Amino acid sequence: MAKRVGIDKWLFIVTILLVLFGLVMVFSASAVMAKERFGSPYFFVLNQARWAVLGLIAMFLLMRVNYRRFNNPSVVFPCVAITVLFLLAAFLMHDSHHTHRWIRFGPISFQPSEIAKPTLVLFLAWFLQSRVDQLQDWRRALLPAAVPSLLFIALILKEPDLGTALVCAAVTILMLYLAGAQIKYIFFALLAASPVLYYMLFHVAWRRARLIAFLNPEKDPRGTGFHILQSLIAVGAGGLHGVGLMEGRQKLFYLPEPQTDFIFANVAEELGLIGTFLVLALFLMLAYRGLRAALRSTDPFARFLAFGITSTIIIQAFFNISVVLALVPTKGIALPFISAGGTSLFFTLISMGVLLNITREID
Repeated sequence: MAKRVGIDKWLFIVTILLVLFGLVMVFSASAVMAKERFGSPYFFVLNQARWAVLGLIAMFLLMRVNYRRFNNPSVVFPCVAITVLFLLAAFLMHDSHHTHRWIRFGPISFQPSEIAKPTLVLFLAWFLQSRVDQLQDWRRALLPAAVPSLLFIALILKEPDLGTALVCAAVTILMLYLAGAQIKYIFFALLAASPVLYYMLFHVAWRRARLIAFLNPEKDPRGTGFHILQSLIAVGAGGLHGVGLMEGRQKLFYLPEPQTDFIFANVAEELGLIGTFLVLALFLMLAYRGLRAALRSTDPFARFLAFGITSTIIIQAFFNISVVLALVPTKGIALPFISAGGTSLFFTLISMGVLLNITREID
C-alpha cells in the first residue's frame, strides 16, 4: 500500500477541535465554583490548559516517531512493569475520599489508571500481532494475553475504580475478538467474571446505593438520586439551542462535578441539543477515522494499536455520556478531551499522536 505523505488531517482537526472545545467548556462549567473555592475563576481551566499544551507537544512529537519503534519487547515490558509499579505506589499515598487513585509528588499529581489504558493497548497489540492463528489455544495464547489486563483490572478495582476497570475489560475483549478469539471463550470469561461484578455492585454499600438510585432516583431526590436528577434537569433545561454559554444554572453547586464527570450535562444545558450533537459528531468522526486506519493497515501491530486506541476513547465517551443521560448507573469516567483532568487529557493526546503516525501509511 502506498505511503501517505502526511497524517490523517480529519483526525488531526477533530482532535484539536475537541481539545479547544474542552477548554471552553471546562472554564464555563468551573468558573463560579473555582472562584468560590480557590479565589480565581481560572483555577481549573489554567490547569487544563497546561496539560493540553504538554499533551499537544507530546502528540506532535509522537506523530513523527515511527510507531514500529514501540513494537519491541524492550519497550512493551518496561511499560507494563512501570504501570504496575505506579498502580501499586498509589496505595502508599494518602487516600482521597477513601480511594487510592492518585500519586502525588508535591504539586505534581497523576492517576496511574490513565497510564494503564494505553499500556494495555500497547501490550495487546504487540502480543496479538503474531498469535492470530493461535487464539484457539486458550492456555498458550488467550490466557497469557489476558494476564496483564487481569492484573491491571484487579489493581484498579482495589483503588477502587470500577468504571476504568470496565473500560480496560471492554477494550481487552474487543481486541481479542478482533484477533479472532472465539465467542465461546469470551462468553466463558464473562461468566467467570460475573461473580466479581455481582459482588462489586451488590455487596459494596455505596455502589448498591448508586444502582438503586439509578433504578428509581425520585425515591431519594436529595440523597442518592440527587446526581442523576440534577444531570437530567440540566440536559432537559437546554432544549434545542441551550440557555447560552456561561449561562447554565445547574453548575452553580447543583450539578455534581460539572467540570469533570458531568461536563456533558453542562454542554447540554448551555448549548442545547445542537451542542450535544456537535460533540457526538466529533466523536463519531474520530471513531470512523480511527477504525478506518485500523482496518486499512496491512501491519497487524498497527491494526491492533489503532483499533485499541480508538476503542478506548470511544468506550470512555460512551460511558460518560450514558451516565449523564441516566442510561447506566453513575461512574466516575471522564469525557475524553473535554472533562477537566490533566492525566486523562495528556495520555489521550499521547495515544492520538501514535494513532496519527499510523495514519501516515494508510491510503
